[in-house]
Amino acid sequence: MSPFLFAERILRGEAIDVYNHGRHQRDFTYIDDIVDGVLATLAHPPVADADWDATDPDPSTSAAPYRIFNIGNGQPVELLHFIRLIEAGAGHEAKLNMLPLQPGDVIATYADVSELEAAVGYRPSTTVEDGVARFMEWYRSYYGT
Repeated sequence: MSPFLFAERILRGEAIDVYNHGRHQRDFTYIDDIVDGVLATLAHPPVADADWDATDPDPSTSAAPYRIFNIGNGQPVELLHFIRLIEAGAGHEAKLNMLPLQPGDVIATYADVSELEAAVGYRPSTTVEDGVARFMEWYRSYYGT
């Protein structure tokens, strides 16, 4: 969402609204890492707990085989750094409309991928620098900018 919006506006010379003066931290995850995480879970399907007892249920297990994982990079990145990486890929400086923190917004969010790593041995490997550079190469090629 934000990579497309930011790239489009930077390349058009339009301003970007940047809340909290760009000091937010977000977990940007390259799409190849998401796909690899999904494929890793498919290669390790969950199994039912044969000892599960409906009369004395353990809330940490289940008779139904399922698991829920966070798939993300697990490395929060300051929004202003992310914008600077897009600027580098665009070859243009962004026009930034610096704004205060929006009511209800959070300062930092990121995925905890420790359970995914423990269950299937998977950990994302693409840095935000590499991911944004690859995204910008694709974007400029695809949109001819």
